[in-house]
Amino acid sequence: MGPTRVFRARHVAPDSIRGSFGLTDTRNTTHGSDSVVSASREIAAFFPDFSEQRWYEEEEPQLRCGPVCYSPEGGVHYVAGTGGLGPA
Repeated sequence: MGPTRVFRARHVAPDSIRGSFGLTDTRNTTHGSDSVVSASREIAAFFPDFSEQRWYEEEEPQLRCGPVCYSPEGGVHYVAGTGGLGPA
């Protein structure tokens, strides 16, 4: 992603997402939580129906089975070779 501050990103990491596309420090194109606790809080706030525990138990292990692809039609990520059928 690059440094949080766009000016710094443009000079220190110009090929990063923020260095390439960031406009200002509040419009820096991407967000990254500063800790696991913050990430859990932010996920719960933005996606109240999402179960972080279920994802780690059921879906995340599947993503470690091989290269991951994205299906724009289905709006899902899937392991290459599975044809994008089913979750993750």
